[in-house]
Amino acid sequence: MSFVHLSVHSEYSLHDSLIGVGDLMEKVKEHGMPAVAVTDDTNLFAAIKHFKGGTGAGVKPILGAQVRLPSTSLQGSLMTVLCKDNEGYRALTEIISRGYREGVRGVEGSPRIPLEWFEGYGQHLIALSGGREGDIGRYLLGGRVNEARQLLDSCKAIFGDNYYLELQRIGQPMDDRYVTAAVDLAIDTDTLVVATNPARFLESKDFSSHEVRVAIAQKRTVRDVRDDRIAPCTVHQYLKSAEEMAELFSDIPEALENTLRIAAQCNVEITLGKSVLPRFPAPDGMSEAEYLEKISREGLEARLKSYFKTPEAIAEVRTEYEDRLAFELGVINKMGFPGYFLIVADFIQWAKRNDIPVGPGRGSGAGSLVAYSCGITDLNPIPYSLLFERFLNPERVSMPDFDIDFCMDRRDEVIEYVAQTYGRESVSQIVTFGTMAARSVVRDACRALSFPYPVGDAIAREIPEGPDVSLADSIAGSATLQLMLAQKLEGWEILAHALALEGRARQTGKHAGGVVIADTKLTDYTATMRDVDGTGLVSQFDKDDVEAAGLVKFDFLGLRNLTIIHQAVKTINRDLKAKGLPELNIDDIPLDDKPTYDLIQRCETTAVFQLESAGMKKLIKAMRPDCIEDLIALVALFRPGPLQSGMVEDFIDRKHGRQEISYPHPSYQYEGLEPALKPTYGIILYQEQVMQIAQVMSGYTLGGADMLRRAMGKKKPEEMALQRGSFVEGAVKNGHTEHLAGQIFDLVEKFAGYGFNKSHSAAYALVAYQTAYLKAHYPAAFMAAVLSSDMDKTEKVVRFVHETRMMGLEVLPPSANHSNWEFTSQQGKVYYGLGAIKGFGENAARAYLAERDARGTYKDLEDFMFRNNLMKSTAKNCIDAGMLDFTGISRVELREVSDAAVAAGKQVRKSQHQGSLFDMEIPMARIEVDPEVEEWTRLQGERRVLGMCLTGHPYDRYRDKTLGALSGTLAQVMDNLTDKSIEDKDRLRSVSLAGLMTEVEVKLDSRGNWAIFKLDDGTDRITCKIFAKNYHELQSFIADDNLVFIKAYAKVDPKEGYVNFLVNEVQLLDNYLENQKGQVVIKLPEGANFFREMAKIHGLDKLNDEGAIRVYMQVGQGGELQELPIPPISANGPAMKELKKFWGADVHVEFIKQTKTRSYNRSADVQTAADVADPVAERARIRMELEKELLAAKEVMAASKERQETAPAP
Repeated sequence: MSFVHLSVHSEYSLHDSLIGVGDLMEKVKEHGMPAVAVTDDTNLFAAIKHFKGGTGAGVKPILGAQVRLPSTSLQGSLMTVLCKDNEGYRALTEIISRGYREGVRGVEGSPRIPLEWFEGYGQHLIALSGGREGDIGRYLLGGRVNEARQLLDSCKAIFGDNYYLELQRIGQPMDDRYVTAAVDLAIDTDTLVVATNPARFLESKDFSSHEVRVAIAQKRTVRDVRDDRIAPCTVHQYLKSAEEMAELFSDIPEALENTLRIAAQCNVEITLGKSVLPRFPAPDGMSEAEYLEKISREGLEARLKSYFKTPEAIAEVRTEYEDRLAFELGVINKMGFPGYFLIVADFIQWAKRNDIPVGPGRGSGAGSLVAYSCGITDLNPIPYSLLFERFLNPERVSMPDFDIDFCMDRRDEVIEYVAQTYGRESVSQIVTFGTMAARSVVRDACRALSFPYPVGDAIAREIPEGPDVSLADSIAGSATLQLMLAQKLEGWEILAHALALEGRARQTGKHAGGVVIADTKLTDYTATMRDVDGTGLVSQFDKDDVEAAGLVKFDFLGLRNLTIIHQAVKTINRDLKAKGLPELNIDDIPLDDKPTYDLIQRCETTAVFQLESAGMKKLIKAMRPDCIEDLIALVALFRPGPLQSGMVEDFIDRKHGRQEISYPHPSYQYEGLEPALKPTYGIILYQEQVMQIAQVMSGYTLGGADMLRRAMGKKKPEEMALQRGSFVEGAVKNGHTEHLAGQIFDLVEKFAGYGFNKSHSAAYALVAYQTAYLKAHYPAAFMAAVLSSDMDKTEKVVRFVHETRMMGLEVLPPSANHSNWEFTSQQGKVYYGLGAIKGFGENAARAYLAERDARGTYKDLEDFMFRNNLMKSTAKNCIDAGMLDFTGISRVELREVSDAAVAAGKQVRKSQHQGSLFDMEIPMARIEVDPEVEEWTRLQGERRVLGMCLTGHPYDRYRDKTLGALSGTLAQVMDNLTDKSIEDKDRLRSVSLAGLMTEVEVKLDSRGNWAIFKLDDGTDRITCKIFAKNYHELQSFIADDNLVFIKAYAKVDPKEGYVNFLVNEVQLLDNYLENQKGQVVIKLPEGANFFREMAKIHGLDKLNDEGAIRVYMQVGQGGELQELPIPPISANGPAMKELKKFWGADVHVEFIKQTKTRSYNRSADVQTAADVADPVAERARIRMELEKELLAAKEVMAASKERQETAPAP
């Protein structure tokens, strides 16, 4: 007898299943079963995957879900619902969606769905009672037969004969008691029964991995799950064969037969791949095509006037532009997409009308002239040879896909406009699924199995870092992991379970920008649910499945740099207007501005979009871009493929004349390719160039050339052989030799893999140029906008404040009379924003700003306190931030009187309210404050409320003394570690750092105490960890406000760009510098010539590492120490390493602590440093003498060398 599984959870029941949909189909086929249901817990996440997988495998897919009805049980009353037809599928989709909108969530997170919601749909759905996990089963096990009968009657009133009592024998206590009671009830009520084996894994051997999955989902251990099960499951809940089920229910064969009966009744058909666009409400009775043509032609006319300025210039290009527009409109209309363009143009124009910044373009859509004319993009595609066919290919039917960048802060307003326009029931964002990645699942399995952390950590360290690393590949490349599995060494179970869990879905999220708009209700296509924030709707299908189901995806992406540009331009125009000057239009700035390119070539590109990473700065330094085409190429070149292929070096050498420019290769050239390749000096860099070469060389249409480009990207040998034949044949027809055509095809194929979408690169290069232009011409306004954009991220504020100061701009504390909510610029100075002050809430800040706007600036402390209703804590925050520095009173004194000032202010306001106005002065207590104490108090207060020391830094007095011994400033080290262009072998790993220790937290885990803290040196702030193995030794140095020198191992997460610093050494800076006191001595052998050896040093690099230790030379044992004329070095810095490396093993170079030395002096009367009245002047005099001696020694050596070279040969 055959059998069909009707109760199966896939991995998309995110808490209790290991079953992948593809694996399920393979196992069902192996069992020879005709159909299978996937019934995930209150969701339809896998419905499309199940439908596609089943139909593709020749297995009938039964769509459904397990739902939870309200119950006295914490788990709810389970009921499995299967869809008989499309009407039932739409009903279940709507009911589950309503559950997430209106239902009460249970402890496991699933909504409770009232039984009455199914009324009216019973003939289109089949319901199974849930076995002993449904309330009918619970009543029967509890002997409450009458209650069971009443509930059964209620269910049958809705579902009729489509309601089945579900029988299960899965190894739970009292299974047989339940089955007997259920069969008796079925006979008494003439109800059908059906057998299920609720599957959670495919084979019985997978049970232990399933337990680990459940423990991870519940954030518990396997031991806890076994002791106190929240969701009972047994080893028998695997996908049993028909034979096993027949043996299990041999006494109730009709329960097996009914699985086939149900399967035969379930016949849902989903139309896949047919996109359905919502209708755009075109005005005046026009069709969508007519309206698109109207606004495109009107828009083109406006664009031509703006771009070309004069009628003569427009007349020269009009035909070209109008022909291109007509061609694009023809393709758009023929493919049925005018509505898509109108929808996108509509919400973009709404955003612009409402002062919401929109990007100039993104992706291949920037290649469309229709998009440019309609205002969808702001980049003219024709001057940059951007191709429409790269976006919409008339020879390949696929949906257009505009990616649109909006201001990060206001993107949701545009989505809300779309929801209002097309109906909230028709618009949602798109779900994503986080999966169990290799490293994380190892650590999760370690915790779930109660292994000590170091065991799991040791395994995780054997797995390479990276987003696409698999456990299987890691094991294949690690002898340690292979041995662990083969010999079942400690922790092998972690690895075994991690292999079973890797890649399974673990949680839902929200797509970064995907929005779907349906022509009817969304639930006609997909179920929906609340997003992770609980505020908006997301589809239950991921981005691939929503499109397969027929929904059209629009990408609303957030780009913070648009906000920066918008805010900076507003500030700039405010200042220009005040001076009576014309306003700045960022879209009209010249693209050949020399100061902008000078700034870029100087690599002063921190905060410049796309150009700020350390790796990009290195590329800029080598390339020296001086035109917009160079910037477009720069964006395209800075990717792993080009960087590793050698094409970057070729591009740079050709640009600077060090290599011949050829089209495309010195050995085989075709000058007809020059127009396509000239902007990149003959290098094939863009996908559009691949298409143009195929068109020019072999007569391809651009649509056909796009097909060729796609084929080259897939690299299928059989497909490439066909494409090569077509390319060569076309080239020969065009008069080229077969040999030339073959060579060019091979070159194109090679570089096609590295080719980048020029439309995207051009659009982003434009944004990069705009930000660079603002930084070059309006630095204060630009940096104020940059700081405002990330003012809630202290680490970024620290870096950008440092950059602002490096630009020569003054960054001032928040000012009661000048600051606003955001960072602002006034007269070339940047004022800290009130929104970045901790503990100064937005409501209080807005009220304070409203008061200042209404009644003017504040005169003194009394005026400030009397006019603002501040809490005592807020007043102290204002003082520590520096807001009241305008009073001329020290912050120490202000803090001393702040409570009294707040009380006095309240008293004045109360008296004014009562109509009794009088003056009141705040009694000031003048305090004598030690300057060092005042400085420390000021900096501590700033760090508390601003997150950083703004008017100085405690580390400043150590900075020059320590830099030589460090790996760099924190900003420099972070640049190196996060630079994606640096190969791992060249990346810093062991680092020496210094700064202020803050935000210290001591934590406890199974290994003991460990610590986490921030290190801040005024250029950046990093997170450091001290694990338990080092904590005991270092704990005496771990405290807030300690100035420390540390050594650490830097660990980089390449996917997130996040860096962990694992600390293994800590010293207080004072102690460290004390230990550095002494001298470095170069001990030469007897008879060595001091001056000759000294002369050699001037040929060395890296000797200036800004340390504090003087360098001496000694000839022979007991010889006099003579100081060398080089800057002081550090004991362990690069200069010390350079000296040791230069002299090698023959000469001893060592650091000697705290020994009194004699300075080298040509006079017979040698003085010690302690004897000299002015050591600085004395050192300068000595250096001058040494320089003279050095010059003389060099002249002697040069003369000797010349004599040797001119002497006759013997």
